[in-house]
Amino acid sequence: MTAADRATVAVTLMIVGAGVWIFVAGPTEVMPYHYGFDGQADAWAGREAIGPGIAGLGLLTGVLAGGMGLAAGRADTPARARALRSAQLLVLLTLLTLTLFAGVAAVTGLTEMGRAGPMAGLSLLFLIVGAFAGRVGPNPFFGVRTPWSLKSRLAWDRSNRLAGRLFFITGLLGLVAAPVAPQPLGYQGLIIAVVVAAFLAVVESWRVWRTDPDRQPF
Repeated sequence: MTAADRATVAVTLMIVGAGVWIFVAGPTEVMPYHYGFDGQADAWAGREAIGPGIAGLGLLTGVLAGGMGLAAGRADTPARARALRSAQLLVLLTLLTLTLFAGVAAVTGLTEMGRAGPMAGLSLLFLIVGAFAGRVGPNPFFGVRTPWSLKSRLAWDRSNRLAGRLFFITGLLGLVAAPVAPQPLGYQGLIIAVVVAAFLAVVESWRVWRTDPDRQPF
């Protein structure tokens, strides 16, 4: 078992354990689990729903990251194996950060996302995604999975590298701006920047596919 596979088991158990703890011993009052564009909590649930939801994220982590690990072990080339290991690491870091953020927000009863702390937490999540997105090879779950990137390896590589750079820059700027940005404008600006980055990556996948002589036809 590789270090990445051991990390997969550890992170999975950690997230599932957090979900079980919330279900058994979490706050008895309702907790927020969804926020609107204005940053305000707009959906609530008890620990009977939040706990299993967190545990479900843990099981999803195990399935996705474990599947990436199995695929990497069976890869026919070292480059393919490295790309799948990067995807495995991205799954682990992303879902662990997301679970920590969601769990803390729920347990502490965070009602307003438009604050320095939550904005910094979201920025860190986007920075982590951006740091690894450009290294991820074609896979069934993560990345800029458009009809064009799936028909052209060049389109996949370039669109995911662009998405990675844009997400990383967005996360970095968000971290710097979080302590001083007027809220909820800072939070809203962060969300808009991420949506724009995703849109540009999709356009890039189409643009590169259109000019790639080795693209696959539809």
